[in-house]
Amino acid sequence: MWVVKIGGSLCGDPLLPDWLRLLGQLGGGRIALVCGGGTLADEVRQLQARWDTDDLSAHNMAVLSMVQTAYLFNSLNPDLRLVSREADIGPTLRRGGVALWQPLELLRHQPDPATNWQHTSDSIALALARRLNAERLVLVKSCPIDPGLDVDQLVRADVLDNGFAPLARQAGLPIDVLSRDEGDGLRELLLYGQRGVGLGQPH
Repeated sequence: MWVVKIGGSLCGDPLLPDWLRLLGQLGGGRIALVCGGGTLADEVRQLQARWDTDDLSAHNMAVLSMVQTAYLFNSLNPDLRLVSREADIGPTLRRGGVALWQPLELLRHQPDPATNWQHTSDSIALALARRLNAERLVLVKSCPIDPGLDVDQLVRADVLDNGFAPLARQAGLPIDVLSRDEGDGLRELLLYGQRGVGLGQPH
């Protein structure tokens, strides 16, 4: 089983339906799909800055932005099966579906070490992959990706969030970061288990 995270920045991208179609065609029974919050999460950041609200409320609002993005993805491709509980991912995959995860269980009444902007949907996807003992994590970004950069360098380049690298060092699974125009790279991964250039094991 793999976890694939599609960045919310692709919500307005004409390539988004192609990515979702690819996952629906080749990901059945093996993919748990995580959505970023996109412009909805950006609005949360702006509101927090405007009103100086606490990180706990911003975290919950950002999680709900991921939930809303999942509804968008499902509307664009109903073959992606919405699941609101982590426990439902496995059964959905066993039935041959793609599990489109809505992280409602991440809503918090009290802050914890992950309820801050150091941990965005990238780290949330990685944490999910670790909890599910996933074989691989694939992150799809709207920006160009230099294949020569490792995880730490991608964090410094603001491609991945600041909380990602420590989690990646503990994860022990391959992590691939693809740009919006590298759909063929994901296709190769799903069909053959490798692509021309990958990050491999994080370090």
